[in-house]
Amino acid sequence: MIPGQFLGIQSRREFFRSCAGGIGTAALWRLLALEGRSAGAAGALPQIAPRAKNIIFLFMAGAPSQLDLLDPKPRMQHYHGQPVPASLLEGLNDPVIKNSATVMASPRTFQRAGQAGIEFSDFLPWTATVADELCVVRSMHTNVNEHHSAQLLMNCGVPVLGHPCMGSWVTYGLGSESQNLPGFVVLTSSSGKGIDGGSSLWSNGFLPSEYRGVTFRSTGDPVLYLSNPPGITSGSQRARLDTIRDLNELHAEQTADFEIASRIAAYELAFRMQVAAPELLDFTKESAETLALYGVDQEKTRPFGANCLLARRMVERGVRFVQLYHSTWDDHAELNQNLQLNCEMTDKPTAALVMDLKRRGLLDETLIVWGGEFGRTPMNEVRRGNVAGKEGRDHHSYAFTMWLAGGGIRGGQVVGETDDFGYHITRDPIHVHDLQATLLHCLGVDHTRLTYRHQGRDFRLTDVEGVVVDKLMA
Repeated sequence: MIPGQFLGIQSRREFFRSCAGGIGTAALWRLLALEGRSAGAAGALPQIAPRAKNIIFLFMAGAPSQLDLLDPKPRMQHYHGQPVPASLLEGLNDPVIKNSATVMASPRTFQRAGQAGIEFSDFLPWTATVADELCVVRSMHTNVNEHHSAQLLMNCGVPVLGHPCMGSWVTYGLGSESQNLPGFVVLTSSSGKGIDGGSSLWSNGFLPSEYRGVTFRSTGDPVLYLSNPPGITSGSQRARLDTIRDLNELHAEQTADFEIASRIAAYELAFRMQVAAPELLDFTKESAETLALYGVDQEKTRPFGANCLLARRMVERGVRFVQLYHSTWDDHAELNQNLQLNCEMTDKPTAALVMDLKRRGLLDETLIVWGGEFGRTPMNEVRRGNVAGKEGRDHHSYAFTMWLAGGGIRGGQVVGETDDFGYHITRDPIHVHDLQATLLHCLGVDHTRLTYRHQGRDFRLTDVEGVVVDKLMA
């Protein structure tokens, strides 16, 4: 079966070329992308030598505490329980923190791992085993410290609704190598509450709707209502889709509606997914060793482990961008208990993903990103009381930690530094837009040229900012 055979590409191209306005050009471009010909190949983007083909973004929604996981601050032990030094909070407008906050040193122990001796918390023993593959960035910063807005900024480049997310921008710019699966897939798991930003974090915004992230489930039907109901055969489904396609093309001719080509593409992709998606979720051909590596055989690690294994299987099948959301890490209270639970659920599968991709020769072409929307404060959260053993940390946008691995990233290094309290960055600050620019660069895309004209303005993922961070790359 040749790519696009279901779509009747030649006749549709002739049809769309004859349409009024911009629908012909847009639809033709999308048909080229469907055939695996990227926007760059069609001349829409400059070509940078790509370092990666795919991205797997492990988004820890709610913001993990960097001070308890990846950025140790031993000097805080001397100040534990004492008022926060006034010089540290200069310019802070929160009178609650300024008047009553006390330093909260981490109770975690840290050990060095890998040839570079990168420090990891005792809550991350499995991640520590892949230290030499990781680039730990301790100097991330962002503009906002409210969950939904900060999650939008990290994922969509702006802290407001209605803009495309990173996965949508990537698939818009590069297309997908998979003909039978979406180019952008979202997987979720949770230790309790849901994700603050919800589906707005994988929205296509003002891009055509085919670039929206498709949410998959790790059990049952991968996508709800994907299977045919009883009595509907593949042949009758094909005939029905042919009729719907013809009606949609007539409607497009009458209205020049930009979204109709996306609707046609969505129906056709769903038809192909009816065969491809169940096979994707069939783990029976995976070895027992692999299932144990990801923790799929254990109750606590199974949800996130299955998603990590699915992510590997997706990039093997050409899916361009896979995003795993795990929530919530928003620990204003009971930090130690909650942090331990989330790490027990995610640490082993995360390390397994890195190890498995490497041994299969896929890590060099797959870029993995791990982190949340901001960090946590070095002081005890006081707004809910100072109950011994129930302490937590508040939101912190000035400095936090993420890590990257694979696809053009230089592993075995720490980039950036914060002060003795982890409050301010003291070396190599990296803004969210800089991270986004660097990820696109690794994929071979100039972030300043990946634009979409909307309401009279050329928009891009990095808004009007962002620089590529050379220190992160091999």
